[in-house]
Amino acid sequence: MTYGDIEAVLAPHGLICRGGFHLVEADGFGPAASLLMIGNVGPAFWQAFERASKTRGPRDQSHPMDAWTRQVIDDVASRFGGRAFYPFDGPPYYPFQRWAARAESVFPSPIGPLIHPEYGLWHAYRGALVFDRAVDFPVSHPQPSPCDSCREKYCLRACPVGALQSAYYDVPACVSHLTSSVGGRCRNQGCQARHACPIGQPFAQTPAQAQFHMDKFIASQSKPPD
Repeated sequence: MTYGDIEAVLAPHGLICRGGFHLVEADGFGPAASLLMIGNVGPAFWQAFERASKTRGPRDQSHPMDAWTRQVIDDVASRFGGRAFYPFDGPPYYPFQRWAARAESVFPSPIGPLIHPEYGLWHAYRGALVFDRAVDFPVSHPQPSPCDSCREKYCLRACPVGALQSAYYDVPACVSHLTSSVGGRCRNQGCQARHACPIGQPFAQTPAQAQFHMDKFIASQSKPPD
């Protein structure tokens, strides 16, 4: 098993390896050796998900993308003898953002989500694989955060209702706008604060993908508390 072997199996599903790191005792995985991050950038993941939904459809219709992701990554874990972990399992939730920062050059952006020097805000982590044997990861070349040299901070000024500010996200204001008569642009095209960032524009979500995620986000905020 190599890093490239796993990448080749993930590719038809629009997923990629996002780096990884060798585990230490404090990580709490027992005698495991390596953790490999799995995620997506660009339109390939959405296209693969749409194809899968049309041909067989995920079993969990309330969270179809999570269900399909689990199917795919569980199969990869079984094939290569690893254990799969997911950011949507919880609470308690696994520290995916901390894992991501150990695996590759990603940084907190002014509006919260991790920013990548090439992909900008248009990327995601879908799962992680833990292996009992060491994985030979590609050589990593650390890069600085693109936010450090950005004076304009377009992302902080782009939200039409000012819901995204440095270190603060006004969720009720965001949802209220999305469900209003004037919130169509954000709901159908995606978060305007994310679109305002000049980094990673070629990897931006398609309108169909953006609307899917926005609809799921609105539905999640509309559920009554347990």
